[in-house]
Amino acid sequence: MKLQFSGEDEAFRGEVRSFIEANLPADLQKKVRLGLRVERDDLLGWFRLLDAKGWFPPSWPKEYGGAGWNHLQRHLFDDELSRACAPRVGSAGVMMLGPVLMAYGTPEQKSKYLTDIRAGNTWWAQGFSEPGAGSDLASLRTTAVLEPDGRHFVVNGHKIWSSYAHWSTMMFALVRTDPNARKPQEGISFVLIDMKSPGFTVRPIRMLEGGTDLNECFLDNVRVPVENLVGELNKGWTYAKYLLGHERTGIAGIGLTRQQLARARNLAAAQGLANAPVLQTRLTQHEVELMALEFTALRILSVNQKSRFAGVEASMLKVRGTELRQAVHATLMEIAGPLAIPFSSEALFLEYLDQAAVAPEYVAIAANDLDARKTSIYGGTNEVQRLLIGRAALGV
Repeated sequence: MKLQFSGEDEAFRGEVRSFIEANLPADLQKKVRLGLRVERDDLLGWFRLLDAKGWFPPSWPKEYGGAGWNHLQRHLFDDELSRACAPRVGSAGVMMLGPVLMAYGTPEQKSKYLTDIRAGNTWWAQGFSEPGAGSDLASLRTTAVLEPDGRHFVVNGHKIWSSYAHWSTMMFALVRTDPNARKPQEGISFVLIDMKSPGFTVRPIRMLEGGTDLNECFLDNVRVPVENLVGELNKGWTYAKYLLGHERTGIAGIGLTRQQLARARNLAAAQGLANAPVLQTRLTQHEVELMALEFTALRILSVNQKSRFAGVEASMLKVRGTELRQAVHATLMEIAGPLAIPFSSEALFLEYLDQAAVAPEYVAIAANDLDARKTSIYGGTNEVQRLLIGRAALGV
């Protein structure tokens, strides 16, 4: 079965495809195709090319400088990015903070931050998880105490697993502003923190594949202007739920999984396994499951969709999407076999690729598989997401 789109939608797809073919830098495409490291400047350069076309951010309405596309157009755009091995258009500022500010920010906050996010002048880190407060986010302990003059909060605490904090100059964070609230969710606020403030320290975390994209952040008497409070005091949990809905939908990674599945088929063919029955059966099973996931995503994105389980669709996509992505990476590892073993973190940079011990197609396979382990943990572990889905479906 093949997804059918209208002639207008297919014309839109063709326009996107033509633009990518004409404008995607060859080196950047090679990095994505081989699973190598994509750096901040790579992303900013690509985002600015899209912005010049009027296509960045694709998820934002036109009134805020975005493309103003509907859900289906955004899906087709993401699909063409993955097919062309172009970077996914996403950052914490664009995908998470931007929608929150549009919905809940003050006019001053929108004016000050949204344009900078769009231009790539400000890169944002997410300050949600803490040691002991990951999927159970409501148990966070970072505090924000209002100074007597009412002009600043003083923030103390420890955030962890902050992606790309080493690239960032600002953080949006959840902090506890009422330790005596009846429920822990009721005493949390959403604030914007300048990471250059005295008392703010970023420490990288070395990951399994050698990267340092994740970080922990320490806040020691960091002063935050009161105008950096988003929305109402002690209502941050509402804004966090809104944000996480955007995050978990994106984590499904349909385009990314399709990209890796094509990579697996190409690698199998290169090794003379194009007709290996067991392998081809597994790859076909992955394709069927990916198609089912895409159908589900399109139903959820439909403006006419009426959900039986309102509010948990993003969790459904997150669970199934991340597990399927991990399964495809595991298949890639089996196809590569021993050739996936001798990798080094240095060879994951394009300029060092020729120093690798194996052919370029194999350099990043093991690293990418290790990196994919985190997808079922971040954004709320899949075990917790299943609890949310079960409670909505069974009413318990």
